[in-house]
Amino acid sequence: MTDLSNSLAAADIAHSLHPYTNARAHEDQGPMIISRGEGIYVWDSNGKQYIEGMAGLWSVAVGFSEPRLKAAALAQMDELPYYHTFTSKAHAPQIRLAEKLVEMSPEALTKVFFTNSGSEANDTVIKMVWYLNNALGRPQKKKFLARNKAYHGVTVASASLTGLPGNHTDFDLPAIPVTHLTTPHYWRFGAQGESEAQFTARLLKEIEDTILAEGPETIAAFIGEPVMGAGGVILPPEGYWEGVAALCKKYDILLVADEVINGFGRLGTTFGCESFGFVPDIMVLSKQISSSYMPLAAILVSDAVYNAIADNSAKIGTFGHGYTGSGHPVACAVGLENLKIIEERDLVGNAARVGAVMQAELARLADHPLVGEVRGTGLIAAVEMVADKAARTPFDAKLKLGAKAAEFCNEQGLIVRAIGDALALCPPLIVTEDEVREIVARMERALDATQAWLAAEGVI
Repeated sequence: MTDLSNSLAAADIAHSLHPYTNARAHEDQGPMIISRGEGIYVWDSNGKQYIEGMAGLWSVAVGFSEPRLKAAALAQMDELPYYHTFTSKAHAPQIRLAEKLVEMSPEALTKVFFTNSGSEANDTVIKMVWYLNNALGRPQKKKFLARNKAYHGVTVASASLTGLPGNHTDFDLPAIPVTHLTTPHYWRFGAQGESEAQFTARLLKEIEDTILAEGPETIAAFIGEPVMGAGGVILPPEGYWEGVAALCKKYDILLVADEVINGFGRLGTTFGCESFGFVPDIMVLSKQISSSYMPLAAILVSDAVYNAIADNSAKIGTFGHGYTGSGHPVACAVGLENLKIIEERDLVGNAARVGAVMQAELARLADHPLVGEVRGTGLIAAVEMVADKAARTPFDAKLKLGAKAAEFCNEQGLIVRAIGDALALCPPLIVTEDEVREIVARMERALDATQAWLAAEGVI
C-alpha cells in the first residue's frame, strides 16, 4: 500500500492524470512509485524489490540500467544532442539504424520511416496507405481490416484500429473506416465441436466474405499483431497467418505486421512474422527497438509501397508528414547499441531457450483450480482464470479478479499485467532459467492467495 503521506505520492495525486488508470481510485490509492531498476528487477519507493514480469510495458529487452545504453546516450548527447530529418537532413545514428533494420528484416522490406511510438507509427501507416492509394488512382481503397482485441495504439486513427472497448468508449472511436473481425483465439472463440483447422477456415472465410461484401476495391490493408499482446497474449491458430497473407495477395490488400511487442526476439525469433511464415508489405516496430530507454519506433516498407509514396512526393513536391523527433539522434544511437547487445548476447536465442522453460513451468499451472488456459510462446505468456474450467465460464466482471490477482502478485514481489482475468507475463529477454522458475513460483503463490480470497468472499 502506498504511503499517502509521502510527498511524492501526494504530489502525484495532486497533479498527475495517469494513462490506463481509474483517476478517482488513484486519488484514494495513490501510485506505486518505482525508484530504480537493475536487470530484471525494480524497487519501489519503500525499498521493496519486484521481478518486473512485464519488462516495463512489454519492452525492456536488455533489462534495466544497462550501462552500454547509458554510455551510448551520453556520447550522442555530447556529439549531436538533437537534429531533425525533415527536408533531406540526416545524421549518422538515423542512417545507421535504418541500415541495420533493413539488414535484420525480411528481404522485401527496404525503406525505414522513424517515429517516437507505436501509436504514431500506426497513425503514419494509415496516412501512408491513403497517400499511396490516392497516388495510384484508387481513391476508394481506404478501409482497414483489424481484429477484435487487437492493440495498435491510442492516437485517434491508431486507436480506431485497436479492437478493445476501453480504447473506444466515449472517445467517439473508431474515427476511420475499419472493420474488426473475430479474435483468432481458438480456446475462447472456437465453436462447440469445432477443430482448430475448422476454426481457422471459419475465420479465413469471414475475412474473405468481408472483403467481398465491402468490395476489394475499397479495402486498403489488413493489420495484425502476429501474437496479440494487450488483448490477452493470443496465439493464432495453425494456418491462420498463411491464409491471411494469401487473401491479401489475392485481393491486392496490403498486409501490415504490427511487431511493436513481437519484434526483436520476444517470440524466440527476430520478428513474429518469421514465426508464422509470412512476409508483410509494412512492418511496425517499437518497444524493444531501444528497450524503451528512449522513445523510438520505425516503419519498414516494401519497394512497392516506397515507390508509390516517392512518386507522389515528386508530383506534389513533398511527403508532408513527420515528427520533430523522427529519427532523433540520441534515440537512434541507443537503439543501435541496444540491437548490438541483443545480437552479441544472443537474446533472441535466449528467448527461445529460456522461453521453452517458462512455457513448461507455466503449463503446470493449468492444473490449478482457477486456471482455464495457459498460453504463450517464447518469453510472452498469459494465465487466464475462469469460474468453471470445463465450460470455460469467466468470473463475474464486477469482481475484477484479474486486478485482484495482480495485487497478490505484487505482494509476492512480481509485477504482471491483468488483462481482464488473464495475467500476462513478458519478462526482459535477459531472464535466466532459474529466474523464470522463480517467476512462476511467485505467480502460483499469488493464484493460491486469489483462491483463498474468493473462498473468504463466498464466491467459491
